[in-house]
Amino acid sequence: MTLFDLGQRAMSAQLVRMNAAASNLANAGSVAGSEEQAYRPLRPVFAEHLDTATGMSTVRVDGVYRADVAPVRRHEPGHPLADENGDVWASPVDENAEMVEMLEASRQYQNMVEALSTAKQLMLDTMRMK
Repeated sequence: MTLFDLGQRAMSAQLVRMNAAASNLANAGSVAGSEEQAYRPLRPVFAEHLDTATGMSTVRVDGVYRADVAPVRRHEPGHPLADENGDVWASPVDENAEMVEMLEASRQYQNMVEALSTAKQLMLDTMRMK
């Protein structure tokens, strides 16, 4: 496993974080006619990946799961999706937390791009030395 393999895994993990946050933001404020149908935020889970041949450790995506949070019940009898009690169920997405997650993932991704760019430049400089 090379430095660039490690970087690729790290960048892929950050993309999963950004995609989950983007999906959550896109569904913020969505409503459903029942608690079961309401959107629940996505949460990526990561685990350590150990390359036994090199002893190097990196990250892998263990899965992307729905958060176990209850949707918000609102009484809106005039809403077309309202149930027999006049309630709709709104997604429990915290838009501020999702924006922070997206910004953090974006920064980590950019940091990895810069680290790999620096490593590449150092390798090129080393090859030019005679």
